[in-house]
Amino acid sequence: MKNLRSSIHLFHLLVTLAVIDPAAAQAPADSRVNFSPAAGNGFMRVSVLDPGNHTWNLQISNDLTSWYDFQTIKVHNGSFATNLHILENTPRSFYRLTFDPALQTGAGSTNQALLLPVTPDNYALPSLPAHFLTPQVRAQDNTPPNNPVTDRGATLGRVLFYDKRLSANHTTSCASCHQQAHGFSDPRRFSIGFLGGETGRNSMGLTNAKYYQQGHFFWDERSLTLEEQVLEPIQNEVEMGLTLAELVTKISAEHYYAELFTLAFGDALVTTDRISRALAQFIRSIISTESKFDIGRAENFSNFTPEENQGRQIFNGQGRCATCHGTDNFVPDNVFNNGLENPYTDPGVGAITGRQQDLGKFKVPSLRNIALTGPYMHDGRLETLEDVVEFYDSEVVNHPNLAPQLRNNNRPRRLNLSEAEKRALVAFMNTLTDPTLATDPKYSDPFNYGE
Repeated sequence: MKNLRSSIHLFHLLVTLAVIDPAAAQAPADSRVNFSPAAGNGFMRVSVLDPGNHTWNLQISNDLTSWYDFQTIKVHNGSFATNLHILENTPRSFYRLTFDPALQTGAGSTNQALLLPVTPDNYALPSLPAHFLTPQVRAQDNTPPNNPVTDRGATLGRVLFYDKRLSANHTTSCASCHQQAHGFSDPRRFSIGFLGGETGRNSMGLTNAKYYQQGHFFWDERSLTLEEQVLEPIQNEVEMGLTLAELVTKISAEHYYAELFTLAFGDALVTTDRISRALAQFIRSIISTESKFDIGRAENFSNFTPEENQGRQIFNGQGRCATCHGTDNFVPDNVFNNGLENPYTDPGVGAITGRQQDLGKFKVPSLRNIALTGPYMHDGRLETLEDVVEFYDSEVVNHPNLAPQLRNNNRPRRLNLSEAEKRALVAFMNTLTDPTLATDPKYSDPFNYGE
């Protein structure tokens, strides 16, 4: 791994040997290039890490005197890699990667930068199972009348969601803290912002964000709509560090966004309102409906193991879990104090409202894909589902604002579950994981990073 410090850096390769020949001018800051053997004989891999998304010129020579253009490499979203075929009809081949300011036109076509299908993916009309079409679940839908999910709008939102240009130094995207493989949450207790600082709370999973009737977002529900919420991390001084004016300027400068905005909104004008609407459309399209629970729901859970069915009964009965995680979306319609501590180091909703009765209250996330979204709670203090079950079984702390569902005779309720019952409850929660959502291409990173 070499740090590029000049405008034209030469990487001469004889088999696997890389040599730097520095020049006087300055190359893009924080750029890195790596040459390494690739799988298979006769191949070498070149990887470029370039937050500034520049164009590079790969050249070849047989004698270190005459150089010929071999390949142009355009970085689209921070990195690009490709395999080089080492020519066999010459005694030796040298390669160099050069940065030339004259190549930096800023232009990037949609087909080059993005791996999008010719026909847009279906985001607007997902096939929903019958239990998602009940009046109770339909009532949870927080989609506003002026921003329904459209295929083109959600496609634009998907690109924006993964685009690192939305951060001040092009290193962080929405997906950095909301990772598809982890139920669109972050496996870290606290996420890492664009300058390396930590966020103050754990990143909540986004699965089924559409189904929350109250429609407020963040752990403390400070954003009244999803459209409002999606712009806040972009402006946050720890998370992404842009002003809205800077955001519009950066997105407007990228040529392929003109096509995407036109397809989504009718013309190429970039505004913060359109950015927020597109991001919200993409997030509302992230719906989990193919978990083991969903399959079992249609067949009286005959697909469940005895342990999973026991856990389901505990969830709805002795464990009283369903009193907060209600409906088939496993989400309530209000905020709760769940007795994590007293006093609370993080006042939660109370910091927003200024009311004593709201201290320690937080939004309750859906349990959809819960096995993927650890660690748990607003501060990520509980690492596993087993830890969560143990907490609600015997560790809830008394607090004046403790949720009534967790009280018994004005004291924290104790479930007194056996070890087998705890395992069964965890087994049931694991059935809420949708294995297709974590790998579905239409929710994945659409940028072209090479081979």
